[in-house]
Amino acid sequence: MILSGKEILKRLGKDIFIEPFNEKQLNPNSYNLRLHNELLVYEDQSLDMKKQHSVKKLVIPEEGLVLEPNKLYLGRTVEYTRTENLVPMLEGRSSIGRLGLFIHVTAGFGDVGFSGFWTLEIFCIHPVRVYPNVEVCQIYYHTIEGEYENYKSGKYQNNKGIQPSLLYKDFENKV
Repeated sequence: MILSGKEILKRLGKDIFIEPFNEKQLNPNSYNLRLHNELLVYEDQSLDMKKQHSVKKLVIPEEGLVLEPNKLYLGRTVEYTRTENLVPMLEGRSSIGRLGLFIHVTAGFGDVGFSGFWTLEIFCIHPVRVYPNVEVCQIYYHTIEGEYENYKSGKYQNNKGIQPSLLYKDFENKV
């Protein structure tokens, strides 16, 4: 089951934590999250799953930044979230999608117990100007059935900023 906006508000500070929280961003069954003013882009043209890659930081000025098509940008939410006893999910807002801007390419599924900023995989099909603090995605919450363990991975938990892929660590641990 997906929580309603009123239920999200009721559970705020108990098993849903959103900082900062603004009630104006609350929807009937989700909460809008905003785009931070920093982006990362990979510097390598070809990416290898087994390797760590260098990234370049871009700052989105108040007047906006035009994103190029066919280029992956990594961003993050302004809001820090923590979720207990629920499964957090992330989707791009439909108004953003209608501009041809994909906010999370594949990683909209969160784990019970996740705590941190959400890294956004941003991709556009034609040039589009983005701005800092714009509400680009929405978080919503599913209930979970059965016994579970909280998310414990050290890769992304309690992150402080944008997280490039740490998949290469999975290969290191398979020795």
